[in-house]
Amino acid sequence: MAWHAAGTYRTGDGRGGASSGQQRFAPLNSWPDNGNLDKARRLLWPIKKKYGEHISWADLFVLTGNVAIESMGGPVFGFGGGRKDVYEPETDVYWGSEEQWVNEGVPTRINPDEGKAMENPLAAIQMGLIYVNPEGPGGNPHDPEGMARDMKETFLRMAMNDEETVALTAGGHAFGKCHGAAPSDTFGEAPEGEALHRMGFGWLTDPEEIGEGHITTSGIEGAWTPNPTQWGGDYFRLLFKYEYELVQSPAGAYQWTPINPDEADMAPDARDPSKKVPTIMTTADMALKRDPDYRKISERFRDDQAALDDAFARAWFKLTHRDMGPKVRYLGPEVPAEDLIWQDPVPAGTEASESDVSDFKSKVLDSGLSVSELVKAAWASASTYRKSDHRGGSNGARVRLAPQKDWEVNDPEELGKVLTKLDQLRGSLSMADAIVIAGSAAVEKAAKDAGFDVNVAVTTGRGDATDEQTDAESFEPLEPYADGFRNYLKTKAGVKTEDMLVDRANLLALSIPEMTALVGGMRVLGANSGNSKHGVLTDRPGKLTNDFFVNLLHMGTIWEVVDESGDEEFVGTDRESGKELWSATRTDLVFGSNSQLRSVAEVYAEDGHEQKFVTDFVAAWTKVMDAGFFDPA
Repeated sequence: MAWHAAGTYRTGDGRGGASSGQQRFAPLNSWPDNGNLDKARRLLWPIKKKYGEHISWADLFVLTGNVAIESMGGPVFGFGGGRKDVYEPETDVYWGSEEQWVNEGVPTRINPDEGKAMENPLAAIQMGLIYVNPEGPGGNPHDPEGMARDMKETFLRMAMNDEETVALTAGGHAFGKCHGAAPSDTFGEAPEGEALHRMGFGWLTDPEEIGEGHITTSGIEGAWTPNPTQWGGDYFRLLFKYEYELVQSPAGAYQWTPINPDEADMAPDARDPSKKVPTIMTTADMALKRDPDYRKISERFRDDQAALDDAFARAWFKLTHRDMGPKVRYLGPEVPAEDLIWQDPVPAGTEASESDVSDFKSKVLDSGLSVSELVKAAWASASTYRKSDHRGGSNGARVRLAPQKDWEVNDPEELGKVLTKLDQLRGSLSMADAIVIAGSAAVEKAAKDAGFDVNVAVTTGRGDATDEQTDAESFEPLEPYADGFRNYLKTKAGVKTEDMLVDRANLLALSIPEMTALVGGMRVLGANSGNSKHGVLTDRPGKLTNDFFVNLLHMGTIWEVVDESGDEEFVGTDRESGKELWSATRTDLVFGSNSQLRSVAEVYAEDGHEQKFVTDFVAAWTKVMDAGFFDPA
């Protein structure tokens, strides 16, 4: 259960994983790969009922996995609590566009023969799977090379390297068994499709079949080792000791069995412990033996049990905690003392005094750096935050490190100039705090120049991460493909540009009004990537005004698409004279064309709401600047 709850995590957008207990809801509770976990959750209900609010379902799923491993003598690295339950499906998660499950013949998401690569941000190889199809690519067991390819691609998208992949596969198959003892026509519906009186149970089989132990989940039948309830090294020992032949389970699934196994290497029959049956391997297991990269790692683990124990314990901990964010969010007595690179460690910072903050703001505003430059640098630092896995954000000031300092969206040359100047001026402030304070000083100045005195609150105490504390490769998926707040689009995509803006706002935990205020403010502050003029609908850039909304909704302007731009760029002309007034993108015009966004934009464009706009912008700006800064106190 813990494995499947955590294994939905993917690096592309940080979504999935165990941190909110999503396995209780559709669609996850009815995925074919989660078959019969409805029964496991019901077995845990007495524990959840007893401890109630003292443990979340999300924590309980992971803790249960740890306890199970420990009970079998397996290695556990630690446990961190603190996951919070939600009480409805997270509808912002894109699981794929397919309309069939893996067991209904849905195509595989990678097909090199057709030039088909897996769509971002997905990680599972077919709809309804957590990882890969254990029978082979698209269910084809005769393609071990494709099996290894699928495993490497999927686990890479889950933030796992080859060694971690082998350790997790071998460790997870060192115990337990697969279930495929009966044909699929004995199944009931998945939980979401069952009758009301089933009370949320699904995949029910005929009572007589259940009584005989004829349970089917994956369709593969058998245990991997002769001791399926005990941790040990039998998995690799058997994998390399025997040659294997391809057979089919009673349910019709493809699997592999050892040729002429010794009786001592056979497993107890799940229905009659007095009998012995051959162990099995899946096509995914065979890939560990046939793929050269996997085989080298597998042979090392076969010959060094202590190395496998350590690698599995660490990989399991990473799998079940990857979406929790910084270690400071972990709770409980079993949190490991060791800092791990994938936890994005940041040294503790020091809270700055009010006088230090005030003095630094004065220096910044006298430095020659523009409002636009300061705002853009602060946004580049803070806006990487993702509420999905709590990565990114201003803490650590990783915007000055690879790869973030070189991202196109951040205007690297300009960013480097700003960071160099701030480093010269910051004194005892951390760079992370200095970047945020400088951006806030610029917003205060822009508001004052527009006639409003505001104080942009700044929380201090951030630390500065080093290159050694930064896994640069793992930060690459955080690079924005599109950032509507800066009117940036790397290249036209299959998804509408305005939809990508909403998705990015969602990852920043912003409401629609907060998103709207920020876009309007960023435009008039001249914070576009590449210093583009698109959407800068004001004749007084650098001042925090509501001009973006006023001019966007002005009835005297006619908008036309620029044909050669592919419906991404537009020009606004005066209705009477035909004079060109503005240029804009889809991300700009959506605030006038979409009825819900327009209703918010109209509020900010109304006469007398200039102050409201500034106040709302400042509140949303502060929220983004503080995102990802989890004060250890």
